[in-house]
Amino acid sequence: MRRGAISVLAAFMSIVLLGVVAFAVDMGYVLANKQELQRTADAAALAACWEYGKKLADGQTTGDAIAAGRATAAAYAASNSVGGISPAIDQNSGNSAAGDLVFGYIADMYAANPTLNTATPNLFNAVRVKVRRDATLNGETPYFFAKVFGLTGQGLDAEATAGYLRNIAGVRSPASGGTVGILPYALDLQTWNALLAGQTADQWTWNPATKTISSGADGILEANLFPQGTGSPGNRGTVDIGGSNNSTADIARQIVHGISASDLAQHGGELKLDNSGELELNGDTGISAGVKDELASIKGQPRLIPIFSQVVGPGNNAQYTIVHWAGIRIMDVKLTGSMSQKRVIIQPAPMLLPGAIASATQSSSYAYSPVVLVK
Repeated sequence: MRRGAISVLAAFMSIVLLGVVAFAVDMGYVLANKQELQRTADAAALAACWEYGKKLADGQTTGDAIAAGRATAAAYAASNSVGGISPAIDQNSGNSAAGDLVFGYIADMYAANPTLNTATPNLFNAVRVKVRRDATLNGETPYFFAKVFGLTGQGLDAEATAGYLRNIAGVRSPASGGTVGILPYALDLQTWNALLAGQTADQWTWNPATKTISSGADGILEANLFPQGTGSPGNRGTVDIGGSNNSTADIARQIVHGISASDLAQHGGELKLDNSGELELNGDTGISAGVKDELASIKGQPRLIPIFSQVVGPGNNAQYTIVHWAGIRIMDVKLTGSMSQKRVIIQPAPMLLPGAIASATQSSSYAYSPVVLVK
């Protein structure tokens, strides 16, 4: 082969090798950017959904909660570096379903391709976030060696959806183990509805910063969990969760530590409303002064209570029809003295429930599952 031909071939091979190197380096950089975009989308979606749910639980309007979620998504996205930049997110303030930051409702968190419905804001329980690098936002991911061939960069995006359950039918043992913070005390539906309607007293204050309780109004009404009469002779509001005829020691354990897996095993592994929206629980004799210290020890801590619509039968034979669940915190306990002076004062409080079971209806108040990535 002539020397000139060899030189041409060598030059050609050099160009090919340069092209291969350019492709490998640039594609590696593109893939790294894609991973960083996905990580950023995941973080922004989870953070936005948490903030949105927290604001709702604190009593803010849906609009204000969404605004807080949007701001949180933007902040979390900006705190993640993608190819050396802090990415911005199109806020999509009009909540267009085709936007980059969309709040909506997912009916089935476990569906293979869950649909995000934006029609009913009062049901919203999920956030979809798209983070992108393209010509219109954050700039394309640049090429390096491929610029020799006139290629400047590539548009990329990543998407994540996070959601949580707002309507809870009940609970099962959490996959991670542990207990569930359910109190074995039921409150009547009439009292709970009166509280939500603003018809009860406001005499106690919960300070979320210091996690302390003091006397005085804080804008969150209270109710007395200690029943002034259930209509069931010899029964005063205690329900058996787990074995029937729970002892004071069993109830004390459940107050402090929650409902165990073995307790739930007595109910088939889960405690939930049926398709008719009801759950039957046996009654016990009542809130005993023997557990006043245990009740006082959990003041301020979120707990879930069952809400009943009716009681049939006396004493330990009482049968409670549970129709709702509510997140609460205990504000004050007094179980000595005359019957009219006894009280277990509660106020609504957001309750996070590992092992939560979804409901298709509004079967809970102030009770939520943890936020998870849906897709």
